[in-house]
Amino acid sequence: MTAETDIPQLTPPPPVHKNAKALARARQRASAARFWREYRTHRSGLWGLAGLILIGLIALCAPLLVGADSQSVTDAPGGPLGEPSAEFPLGTDQFGRSVLALLVWGARVSLTVGLLAAFLSVAIGTVVGIVAGHFCGWYATVLMRVTDWFLVMPTLVLAIALATVMSRSIWTVILAIGVTTWPTTARLVRAQTLAVESRPYIERARALGGGHGHVMRRHVLPNVMPLVLAQTTLVISGAILTEATLAFLGLGDPTITSWGGMLQDAREAGAVSAGDWWYLAPPGLAIALVALSFTLCGRAVESVLNPKLGVAR
Repeated sequence: MTAETDIPQLTPPPPVHKNAKALARARQRASAARFWREYRTHRSGLWGLAGLILIGLIALCAPLLVGADSQSVTDAPGGPLGEPSAEFPLGTDQFGRSVLALLVWGARVSLTVGLLAAFLSVAIGTVVGIVAGHFCGWYATVLMRVTDWFLVMPTLVLAIALATVMSRSIWTVILAIGVTTWPTTARLVRAQTLAVESRPYIERARALGGGHGHVMRRHVLPNVMPLVLAQTTLVISGAILTEATLAFLGLGDPTITSWGGMLQDAREAGAVSAGDWWYLAPPGLAIALVALSFTLCGRAVESVLNPKLGVAR
């Protein structure tokens, strides 16, 4: 037996960075599971989530459910302002199109505008809030004064002004809502940033050479994300209501079908004075249902992330 065979063969340990990544993924999965267990205890949050899933599936499957030609004015299958029947459960509009089909197509636009406008609003508010809370110079003061100016100005008036001077499209509505609804998020994120900045590990990170970008990106942002997530669910409902208001005022895109646009068309067709409730009630109830669902989800998420709020279950 040689000397080489007497030496035990030791397997090298696995790389440290792989173990660290696996540990981080395990912690993320455990955190997500813990969040879902807490969220399930909120009945109102579950009802809101069920409503959003149902409406989301209807919006995604709109071409399969009602067909792509259901919005056509020239090929309308029914008579103008027809009452609900077996063929048209929610009646028809002034062109003879099915109100139910228009309602399904409108879900896509309303949800898209609400989600994108809320994302833009929360993104602007998060950046402004973290920067204003981290820095303590004159630029932070200027940021907060600008935030206060947007905060005291009526959001709807600013959105109407932007939608009026810009071209009428869905992207104009998203931009108008996003750039006028961020101040509340900025205020909340700034307050949370100031609380995080006072913790000892921030001082240790700076003592070890961490710059402004490192502190904001690796320490402040992860700690404000739960607040940002809860705020996003609440902003979406407001964005959907604002989009419906702009469309009702005739400032939306006339080439697309949205719930607010349906209300505007019903008003122009004289459905209010004629008592054609089947043309008015469905889009209004749909807007209220989506806004309520997002609000219930937002309150549940906020209660899970901050149990001290004591939100009712």
